Amino acid sequence: MPTTNDPWIGLIRFALFVLLAVLGVWAIFGLTSDGTASAEESEPTIVAVTLSEFAIEGPLQAPAGDVIFEITNEGQVSHDFEIEGSAKTPPIGPGETYRHTVQGMSEGNYDIICTVSGHEPAGMHAVFTATPSGTQPAELGVALGDEEPDWEALDAAMTNSILAFPAETAGLGNQILEPVILADGTKEFELTAEITEWEVEPGRLVEAWSYNGIVPGPLIKVDIGDNVKVILHNKLPMGTDIHWHGVDTPNDQDGVAPLTQPLILSGEDYVYEFVADAPAIGMYHSHHHGQMQVPNGMFAVFQIGDTPVPMGRTIGGVDIPADLEIAAEIPMVLNDAGTIGYSLNGKSFPATQPYVFDVGDWVVVNYYNEGLQSHPMHLHQFGQLVFAKDGFPMDYPYWADTINVAPGERYSVLINVTAPGAWVWHCHILNHVEREEGMFGMVTALIVNE
Repeated sequence: MPTTNDPWIGLIRFALFVLLAVLGVWAIFGLTSDGTASAEESEPTIVAVTLSEFAIEGPLQAPAGDVIFEITNEGQVSHDFEIEGSAKTPPIGPGETYRHTVQGMSEGNYDIICTVSGHEPAGMHAVFTATPSGTQPAELGVALGDEEPDWEALDAAMTNSILAFPAETAGLGNQILEPVILADGTKEFELTAEITEWEVEPGRLVEAWSYNGIVPGPLIKVDIGDNVKVILHNKLPMGTDIHWHGVDTPNDQDGVAPLTQPLILSGEDYVYEFVADAPAIGMYHSHHHGQMQVPNGMFAVFQIGDTPVPMGRTIGGVDIPADLEIAAEIPMVLNDAGTIGYSLNGKSFPATQPYVFDVGDWVVVNYYNEGLQSHPMHLHQFGQLVFAKDGFPMDYPYWADTINVAPGERYSVLINVTAPGAWVWHCHILNHVEREEGMFGMVTALIVNE
């Protein structure tokens, strides 16, 4: 037997020590057999991304592998973040930061979008590039994949989109719902809440949450003093209710489950009954999960009595005739979210409805905002006399060419069309009406014949 002083034993022990030391270095520094860093052991790359109205910006490049996107919303409304091949984030509120980890990204380009309706076409799309391992991230603010725009193509897209107006699509919202007159004089209306296919713009079909299959739902108009009965049939996959926005009702008819009524479950019917005892330029919409049901189409107009037009007055130097005849009363319901997206009366340009009148006509417009953002509604050429807010007559009406309508608000305006031509009428937040593919969204036209 060899002794512990045998030189061969010492040499073997030394060799084992060296081998263990080398293996330890590899383990500590994550080296492969060729001395490079192991991809499995490398730290994830953190990429700072900012969201705003309407852009996705940041160093949109990182080495392939695990990437942590540190996403900050610097905008004024909620956005989300979806990168190709990965689940989207939850909504990220204004001023919030969210960390989104994507593991094992291969080399290549990945599309990034905000999936909130209308935000991608308004500019919230970008390309992220996963480069070969070991390369350095891009400098802050440099978005790879950008190319010199095709200016001629952009010109053509805008021109062609405008010339497509007005485009025909299936379905028309705001249709007047005629009541059944009961024996005691009660006006009875029936509504069915259901998911239906709706063509927002030519070729773009969405699943709308609707009343009676149209967006906006049927327009209900009654007289002051009428007894009103509304029967709702719920064919949605979830519960719902109806809130009568801006309409005086007893508390138990206000339509806020479970506070004032039980939730109307899928497959159930429910009856609302109240007296229309005060004038109203109101709306009706769901309140249960309103963040989902309303933007997706469950909104409509409810009017009691006539609009309080200020006749026989001089306002801002303009005489309003005492015997004024109104050529038309236009309901214009604004939306900007859900499956419907940026729209006027449930349609996106060029499928929005043109309004045709003769020189000298007087027109009443009631704006209703059922969206999530404010919209400054601008009419070219003609002043708009704002005479009522939320249905309440103004003591001091005023003229404006741009009316800012916040969510839930209603403005009533009077317009005297005095010049022939086709006059554009649109939201003046330009990303709500134009995109690279051309004009879309919250645009229509007032066409005046001589």
